[in-house]
Amino acid sequence: MRYITGAVALGAALVLGTLATTAQAAAPAQPSRTGGLYAPTELVLTVGQGESRATATVQRAVTLSCMPGARGSHPNPLAACTQLRAVAGDFNAITAATSDRLCTKEWNPLVVTADGVWQGKRVSYSYTFANRCAMNIDSDTVFNF
Repeated sequence: MRYITGAVALGAALVLGTLATTAQAAAPAQPSRTGGLYAPTELVLTVGQGESRATATVQRAVTLSCMPGARGSHPNPLAACTQLRAVAGDFNAITAATSDRLCTKEWNPLVVTADGVWQGKRVSYSYTFANRCAMNIDSDTVFNF
């Protein structure tokens, strides 16, 4: 009788172990999220000489991360993140800003780009400024590196 009870217990343990392993294998793997409660914000910003993104020669590139804190290789990540948050990540609002300062009308185009993720959404942006003076006036801190 002792052997029958032990065999039943061993059989039940094997069946339960097999079911648990099968259930784990059948469950889809959940992606791990390492950013905590914040939506990811990771950007690569570039400035290049040329008329379009496709033909521009990149002169400088920096990284910018705004969540949970401002960091990256951008010279002033806190100010850049603050400016982006003020316009809800709308790069058009940053490059369309106007100033009372005057620039020459020379055509020496510079292309700025932003690629990455802003608050969990994919971003791919480019804008062509007529010259460096126009870029420095209109882009404020985000593309000032």
